[in-house]
Amino acid sequence: MSTITKEKVLAALGTVNDPDLHRDLVSLGMIEDVVIEGGRVVFTLVLTTAACPLKNQIEDDCRRAVSGIPGVAEVHVNTISRVRKPKDPAADRKALEGVAHVIAVGSGKGGVGKSTVAANLAIALAQTGATVGLLDGDIYGPNLPRMMGAHRQPQHRDGRIVPLEAHGVRFMSMGLLVDAGEAVVWRGPMLHGAIKSFLHDVAWDGCDYLLVDLPPGTGDVQLSLIQQTVVTGAIVVTTPSTVAIEDAVKAIAMFDKLQVPVLGVIENMSYFTCPTCHERHEIFASGAGQERALSLGLPFLGAIPLHPEVRLGGDTGRPVVADQPDSPYARELRKIAGVLAQRVSIQTLSAPAAEARA
Repeated sequence: MSTITKEKVLAALGTVNDPDLHRDLVSLGMIEDVVIEGGRVVFTLVLTTAACPLKNQIEDDCRRAVSGIPGVAEVHVNTISRVRKPKDPAADRKALEGVAHVIAVGSGKGGVGKSTVAANLAIALAQTGATVGLLDGDIYGPNLPRMMGAHRQPQHRDGRIVPLEAHGVRFMSMGLLVDAGEAVVWRGPMLHGAIKSFLHDVAWDGCDYLLVDLPPGTGDVQLSLIQQTVVTGAIVVTTPSTVAIEDAVKAIAMFDKLQVPVLGVIENMSYFTCPTCHERHEIFASGAGQERALSLGLPFLGAIPLHPEVRLGGDTGRPVVADQPDSPYARELRKIAGVLAQRVSIQTLSAPAAEARA
């Protein structure tokens, strides 16, 4: 009977490529703790995100490769995830301590459902097992306390603000610090100070992803965020309407100018399916967001249908991904979250010296 060795197992797994990166799992540092017990082989597969949409495929490829070694009777794969931090690309910016990836969620104009998308994506990522934070960057019009269904003031511990937690997501908002209905009337320098405090004085430690829900436009908050820390990438949310698309292009241009990679475009309120006749109605000319994203060479992350339940979930503090997980719009949001996590992993591991940081 042929002897099974660790070297043979690693050699077999070295033939398995990550479907996105087209490089083998061993050189990417995704195989650990190989144990051989007679004809049984056990090893750990370390995915780069808990939201990996190709998890089953990679596991099957690993089992198939190891099963081909003479003498192997059983293969057991322990799959875990470990989000890898990107290299700091800017000497004047430092990565946020304890956070693997800061992801900006922006739009060119208001009214496209950006905050709704941000809240649901954060919850969808958390449902995969990732540790997720959500920061409300809209100082003037903070909506996340209502959308997340939590309104109490945060506590302080060891000189830092402890973010609230709802639906498995840590979140922080100016709306938690001011009375309901109170207007925040601040100039640019005060906005900068607030963003700095929300990033560095809040206990985000241990977050795999920190989503920052930006206000509409291309102003002070966007600049402050990018000046304060390394932003892994940005998502741009739009509707299919011409006005929204035009403003989304401006937001994309802003991120490009500030050297923040755009991870993709999401088309919200893409279409409406009548619950009575089940016909699809393209209220805002569905597909325009995808066409513009592709024309700019950007990934299109997905299209979210228009439905009253999505709006109702935000108004009542029960985001649809948490409250109606089997609905078609919740499924689409979870799919987008998986693609987003995939894009982040591809960007991180495709960067120079990624292996050294693994």
